Amino acid sequence: MKPMPPKAPIPVRTEELINALQSSGVRLVDPSAGADSRRGGAGPSDHKAITIDGMTVMAPVHTAPAFDSPYLVEKPDAFGRSRLTRDGKVIADVSFPLRPRFYELSTADGVEYWKIATLHGRDVLATTVLQSCVRYQSRAKTCQFCAIGESLAAGRTVERKTPAQLAEVAEAAVRLDGVRHMVMTTGTPPGKDRGAAILAESAAAVRAAVDLPIQAQCEPPNDDAWFGRLREAGVDALGMHLEAVTPEVRARIMPGKAQVSLERYDAAFAAAVPVFGRGQVSTYILAGLGDAPEAILATCERLIGLGVYPFVVPFVPISGTPLERHPTPSADFMDAILRPLARMLVAGGLKATDVKAGCAKCGACSALSTYERALAS
Repeated sequence: MKPMPPKAPIPVRTEELINALQSSGVRLVDPSAGADSRRGGAGPSDHKAITIDGMTVMAPVHTAPAFDSPYLVEKPDAFGRSRLTRDGKVIADVSFPLRPRFYELSTADGVEYWKIATLHGRDVLATTVLQSCVRYQSRAKTCQFCAIGESLAAGRTVERKTPAQLAEVAEAAVRLDGVRHMVMTTGTPPGKDRGAAILAESAAAVRAAVDLPIQAQCEPPNDDAWFGRLREAGVDALGMHLEAVTPEVRARIMPGKAQVSLERYDAAFAAAVPVFGRGQVSTYILAGLGDAPEAILATCERLIGLGVYPFVVPFVPISGTPLERHPTPSADFMDAILRPLARMLVAGGLKATDVKAGCAKCGACSALSTYERALAS
């Protein structure tokens, strides 16, 4: 009989614990505690927001690794407070953000607000303005990790959120739930602006209704003039997401998007930083898709030199996608990236706390900001 492999040690530092949770996922004693968790769609899907040591993180709860996770969250009390255990040992007090009050409202034409925009983390309003993509219907072109059509097919969202709807929901989310910034992403529509046009009109409508910092996310548009137009519309920060950093991984994982070259991304980053400012342009990198840590860190070093914040997150497989059975990266793999990356960011003068809006400021999908915080403590 083969001996059982030794158990991984229980993380003792906050950044190590959050890193472990995002790699292993979390089991919930009370499934209803995950009622407001994200399933399908863009962004942190199949996750649940959990607050640990003052940091709200998106932990996988509906993924295959989470079903076998050694981490268990006990049934929360009426205030959302609970305890995190491993092998029966309590290792942290945790809490769940309560259901937002704006979720109870609907527009005049009967669309529930939560179908237009949702709460991410603790205080971030997020929306996919266009819940479709020119590449999604073709498995030869679509990003293999993308589930943008899943929540639409399930009736959990609407395909096109109008500027008026977004403004209405944003105003209510700020007034009722204290939302502090907003993320607007989009599927890529036909056309050379790659979604910049609908993001600009949406941001202008929101900023006319409420003073709320906004990050817009799209692929690099063909014309750099769009960066100025987005800024004039009220966008404070811009995300242009690489996801993978080497040509071979990009071609395999996202064959359609890979047609927008790395050179075009670099040129777009260089053009956007003077418009939005150092650290206000970011990119999302999914670790665990095949890029080596050394390749990710080399790319991050180059981006930091340009003034771009590289937000590196662990890849989490989403149900209904071609990569739904792809393994998540281990906590050790992520630590080998996040620890030196945090040092690079601090040395380069880029900090998550200085970002005006968006994924890097929220930080819930990666332990990166907690690694930054650990350096300062």
